[in-house]
Amino acid sequence: MATEDLDPHFAEIDKWTSQKAIDEMANGQISAIRAVQSASAKLAEAVDAAKQRLAATNGRLVYVGAGTSGRVAVQDGVELNPTFGWPWDRLVFAMAGGTVALMQAVENAEDDYEAGAKAMLEAEVSKDDVVIGVAASGRTPYTLGALTAARANNALTIGISNNPETPLLECAEIGIFLDTGPEPLAGSTRLKAGTSQKIALNLFSTALMIALGGAYKGYMVGMIATNAKLRARATQIVKSLTNVTNETASNAVQTAHGNLKLAVLIALGIGSRKDAINAMETAGGSLRKAIESHKANS
Repeated sequence: MATEDLDPHFAEIDKWTSQKAIDEMANGQISAIRAVQSASAKLAEAVDAAKQRLAATNGRLVYVGAGTSGRVAVQDGVELNPTFGWPWDRLVFAMAGGTVALMQAVENAEDDYEAGAKAMLEAEVSKDDVVIGVAASGRTPYTLGALTAARANNALTIGISNNPETPLLECAEIGIFLDTGPEPLAGSTRLKAGTSQKIALNLFSTALMIALGGAYKGYMVGMIATNAKLRARATQIVKSLTNVTNETASNAVQTAHGNLKLAVLIALGIGSRKDAINAMETAGGSLRKAIESHKANS
């Protein structure tokens, strides 16, 4: 596997100064960005397919992985609620070894194919769901078991691997190959491979949330303000989008219970929180459509 090969350029890295080691490893990370850029068409395909599945149903995003790949996947998923207001009940995390594996290695957990399949069975993964499996090697049994079971239940399956022509890319409906090649430290996929996975997942989930109505005029309007920092940020966004005073924007955020989309509509004078909720439901979750409809009816 390419991720396990030795890069001759780094064969003497243990003799280098710390400055040189850092400079050369940083240069190596550039290939992670290039790998994601090369996979942009596949990422876009995955976004469009996921949007089609999730926009029409109450389906869930399911993140699957082991070790570094699993931790990167979980990190991406847990940020979707505070950033875009994606409901917690529409997220599932299947980590080899369970939640304890987020903090420490669980020996042999990634080798359990049946455990991956069982995780999908217990989560009742179905045709409405989108399952994303991440494995640098593309051969992790736990992740393969999960994706195989998920696809058997007609879920949309997306596989991300840093090695070509691997079982993960073959068993997933959409396979995304991130060609990062050998690592600065042979086999340490927490370096270039992990970086490429983080970038790819960030781009996938952000583009998906935008496609599902999580952005308006460059702002992340799906955000739910749950603390002082986010309430202040929400107030500034409402001001920028509606040209109201700081007090009016702040009151709108409070009335909307921190829901930024509702706050924008309230600041624009749509009426009560209930009226704003009805407007968003009629607009299918699109703030742009809700604002256009409100202006047309005003």
